[in-house]
Amino acid sequence: MIHGFNLGVYALLHEKFPWLRIEENVSLARRTTIGCGGAVAAAASPSDAEEASELLAYLSGSGIPYAFLGAGANTLPEDGDIDGALIRADRLTALLMGGNCIFAGAGVTGGALCRFARENGVGGFEPFTGIPMTVGGAVTMNAGVPGWHICDVAIRVLAVQNGKIRSFPHEMCAFGEKTSVFQEGIFVVGALFRAEPASKERIAANTARYRERRKSLPKGRSMGCTFVNPEGRSAGGIIEACGLKGLREGGARVSEIHANFIINEGGTAADVAALISRVKEEVRAKTGISLREEIRRLTFGAHT
Repeated sequence: MIHGFNLGVYALLHEKFPWLRIEENVSLARRTTIGCGGAVAAAASPSDAEEASELLAYLSGSGIPYAFLGAGANTLPEDGDIDGALIRADRLTALLMGGNCIFAGAGVTGGALCRFARENGVGGFEPFTGIPMTVGGAVTMNAGVPGWHICDVAIRVLAVQNGKIRSFPHEMCAFGEKTSVFQEGIFVVGALFRAEPASKERIAANTARYRERRKSLPKGRSMGCTFVNPEGRSAGGIIEACGLKGLREGGARVSEIHANFIINEGGTAADVAALISRVKEEVRAKTGISLREEIRRLTFGAHT
């Protein structure tokens, strides 16, 4: 048995960290854009790197399962009750401009980052217009659009690894297609971005263009794109060509508008997971292509 677990995770954290904002019995369905999943015993929100470091060192040392969550997009949680801790970055909202750089806390939303850049005459952030994201999640996922990702403006990332605060220069972030080193249990605290001047007219035109593009995306509860596009191919196009639009598992279905989107219509996380598996199996059987998931499974583990 995990030492002290009989007290309950919420009680343990509240007793150990009375200054932290800690919520009890947190619904994952309400915290994710897919709108399904169970509940986690506690959710803690550190307000700076030191608090995050102390909290994560304690959780690891106590063997308490935990997971990180940003905006809850591109995320599939678990069903059922989870006796663990959810670590959120919603209090890490610093936004600072200095010289030719912007520092943004992990809890800064994509909308806030885009507005801040626009107000300060900084270009390069327009592709993130309308993407449901926080800076922490975007860095972890290397979020973006075809041809432009967060790695294209990120200089350095402040994070907590193994309970210690670390600064990761760009070359140590291992950014790839919807991936980074931070997917290996490293909590992002904030990031330093390159700030290149741009005219207000150019920023406004680019913002409008990306906003218009997103209008055609499917409505409803989803995780955004489910699969990474294979090299030179569209995952949605491949799924559509396999005749899988409208495919359903329980309350989850493949969108008829964009086949790379799974829409939740009152289903469970198990429904969504089963549909993802079916799509992958059908595509592999019909084309030989193994689709890689873009979404992240919100899995609680006891990190050491």
